[in-house]
Amino acid sequence: MEQRNGDIMEPEEAEKLNCESMVPVATDGTVTAPDGGWGWVVLVATVLVLALTLAFPSCIGIFYTDLQTEFQATNQETSWVPSLMTSVLHAGGPFCSVLVGRFGCRATVILGGILSGLGMAASSFTHTMTELYITAGFITGLGFCFSFQPAVTILGHYFVRRRAFANAMSSTGTALGLCTLPLLGNYLQTELGWRGSFLVLGATLLNCCVCGALLRPLGGPRHRGQNLMNREPAKPKGKPWCRIKVAVKTALHRHMAFDLFRDNLRYRVYALGITWMMLGFVVPLIYLVPYATAYGMETDRAALLLSVLGVVNIVVRPPSGLLFDRPCFKGRHVYVFSAALLVNGLSNAICCIDASFPVLLAYVVVYGLSMSVVGSLMFTVLMDILDMRRFPAALGLLAIMESVTLLIGPPLAGVLVDRTGDYFYVFLVCSVIVAGSAVFLILSFFCLDRRDKMVLRLQQAPAPENPPREASGDKAISQCQYSDVPPEGDNDEASGREG
Repeated sequence: MEQRNGDIMEPEEAEKLNCESMVPVATDGTVTAPDGGWGWVVLVATVLVLALTLAFPSCIGIFYTDLQTEFQATNQETSWVPSLMTSVLHAGGPFCSVLVGRFGCRATVILGGILSGLGMAASSFTHTMTELYITAGFITGLGFCFSFQPAVTILGHYFVRRRAFANAMSSTGTALGLCTLPLLGNYLQTELGWRGSFLVLGATLLNCCVCGALLRPLGGPRHRGQNLMNREPAKPKGKPWCRIKVAVKTALHRHMAFDLFRDNLRYRVYALGITWMMLGFVVPLIYLVPYATAYGMETDRAALLLSVLGVVNIVVRPPSGLLFDRPCFKGRHVYVFSAALLVNGLSNAICCIDASFPVLLAYVVVYGLSMSVVGSLMFTVLMDILDMRRFPAALGLLAIMESVTLLIGPPLAGVLVDRTGDYFYVFLVCSVIVAGSAVFLILSFFCLDRRDKMVLRLQQAPAPENPPREASGDKAISQCQYSDVPPEGDNDEASGREG
């Protein structure tokens, strides 16, 4: 059975999500999204998971000075810690997709909570920057990936009619983390130092396991024997390298949407725009606290700026979700997203005015307002472009692409600071990069929409009628006779036009 607007899944798709919960199931075995019920519990769990994962790398800026002093490191070397953490968070998408397909969303999120907690706790015992890259960067980031992506995926299956609202509400998790984690990190740094802080934060990240346990899979009871028999593809015959080629091609199709990137122009444009955006989107959050403290601001006031940013997101994202869930915004989500992204990029130029608290406070308010809309619509736009059955694979490929720019963005900013000795240029360059990606998305989707409208207009235009032929005598009379059944050739021609 075909899926329409993402609200119906095949039994095989439900089994892929390890589905065993009590939700509406049709007589033919299809699963309908409840748009409520246990979905609200899943939404709350997703909010907490996003608070503990997506917002966490931005809080590393609280410990920048301590890490530089402890390891005698430059800005470039220190910036690799949050850069690796954020990059692996996104780059692990295909591996996460494999785990979801094999074990389900619930088990994958629990595994991610264990990895991130252990990785952050192990970071408190490191003695070199290389060890910190492995523990805080790679292991913790991979745990974040295994927690974050399955939570977003299963939420998209629980909500269809209220999907924009659910995504906006879940994105408040990032705002909640930005609001609380900097204050917590600053308090722990004052009381325990950076090593003790990392140990406590590692224990805090284990709460992802509790959230994962609440992600009850969507679907009916599994029938392992028959479903597995139906789903098992026929083993290819031939040489071993042929079988390996087929297996690799099948895995790439299932977990990385290269075919969508090749065939779906809207997905290709959106993926390129997001990859471009990520080169400068998260850099200001990482360098805001070091920028403020470098000009004499106290650490607690600098950390308060991130908390204000989180409060703005918490206040704005739920109403924006309700607003953009209205029918009048259907098909226009990408333009609202791009406009907010343009404002977000231009807001970075405010930091170039001054480093005083009032100026930076105005900056985080404007940045937070635009960031709220960007965060609440980012996954909604992707779900509008694609079939939900391909969403995990599309998200995996998009995560791989944006992980490259997320990896190189903060270190490049660190090189810029080390060579110029001023944070001014970092915010200026980020402003140009993010605003440029927004303009690219607006122009690209505008051209695609115009092209689709022209194609639709041509398809709906009536076919030109053949002019009547001049005839005389009996031949003309026979051609003018009326018949209920059209000639065979005309019937074929009409069928071709209808097709």
